[in-house]
Amino acid sequence: MSVFSSTPASGRAPYWFTAAALGGIAWNCFGAIQFADSVTATKASLIASGLTADQAAVMTGYPSWMTAAFAVGVFGGLAGSILLLLRRSAAAQVLMVSFLAYVALWVGDAVHGIFAALGAPQILVLTVVVAIAAGLFMLSRHTSAKP
Repeated sequence: MSVFSSTPASGRAPYWFTAAALGGIAWNCFGAIQFADSVTATKASLIASGLTADQAAVMTGYPSWMTAAFAVGVFGGLAGSILLLLRRSAAAQVLMVSFLAYVALWVGDAVHGIFAALGAPQILVLTVVVAIAAGLFMLSRHTSAKP
C-alpha cells in the first residue's frame, strides 16, 4: 500500500489522513488558547502587548456575536478534528459549522473595523484560519474519512 492511497487494505485511515486529523487537533488547541486570550484581554493588556490605544479599543469593542462565532469556529474545529480522527460521520457537519463560523468572523472583522485597525497581518491570519477550516471540512468528506 502506498502512503498516498485512499484506503489501506486493513480498513484503517492512511497515514496522511491521520496526520492531517492530528494537525487539525493541534491547530484548534492553539486556536482555543487564542480564544481564551481574546476573551480575557483588556485594553491595558492589549496596549502592553504592543497594540495602540485605538487598536485595543477596536479589539475589545466588537459585538458579542463575533466572540460567539470565534468560539463556534475553534471549539467546533477541535471537536470536528477529533471526530475526523475517529472517522465519525458527524465530523463533516461539525467541521462545516466551524468553517461557516470562521467565515462569519472574517466578515465581522471586515465590517467592524478589525481589519482596518490591524491591517494586512490580521487579514492574512484570519484568511489562513478560514482556509484551514475549509480544508478540514473537505478532508471530512474524503473517502478516507469513512470507516
